[in-house]
Amino acid sequence: MTDKIVLYGMDISPPVRACKITLRALNLDYEYRELDLLAGDHCKDEFLKKNPQHTVPLLEDNGALIWDSHAIACYLVDKYAKSDELYPRDLVLRAQVDQRLYFDASILFMSLRNVSIPYFIRQVSLVPKEKVDNIKDAYGHLENFLGDNPYLTGSQLTIADFCCGATASSLAAVLDLDEERYPKVAAWLQRLSKLPQFEEDNLRGLNKYIDLLKPVLKLEQ
Repeated sequence: MTDKIVLYGMDISPPVRACKITLRALNLDYEYRELDLLAGDHCKDEFLKKNPQHTVPLLEDNGALIWDSHAIACYLVDKYAKSDELYPRDLVLRAQVDQRLYFDASILFMSLRNVSIPYFIRQVSLVPKEKVDNIKDAYGHLENFLGDNPYLTGSQLTIADFCCGATASSLAAVLDLDEERYPKVAAWLQRLSKLPQFEEDNLRGLNKYIDLLKPVLKLEQ
């Protein structure tokens, strides 16, 4: 057991980057322990005792063990934030943020994971048209969510932007964002990229992820 915050992860992982962004936004000190998932570090007994689902990110905080980036981000804001802007306590506002988080978990990230996992596990480099269309649909939903607002739930930056932003920026590893078709998404990602936490905690891992996948993936015509 440790009395400090420890984050287990791998920099190329969008969910891990979302947690690092949240930690920096809250100005929290923490230890980062990088795992090599491609080498199976997450399946070793020591890690399985902490997270039997053997996923990253995993947060360890004074004996508490929390996994899933969305659960981690919510926990960190509720416990450590001096205000509730990043994750509002107002039930209606919180429900809007939660909806975007569930969208990231069930649709946005899955559209990326369903391409990357077959490659990482079985070196499947051909991306079927159906999976490409799923990414286009995900971009389209983000465009609609944004509307005339600078952020996903309105004028206030929240953890929904952290989580969805880390994933959406990573979609370029498979399909470049069509800025003419999705101008609001393009402007939103550009807006996020200028935030210190995104520049420090998303860019490096994002570039590694894109450099790893983009040269080898081929889109079905």
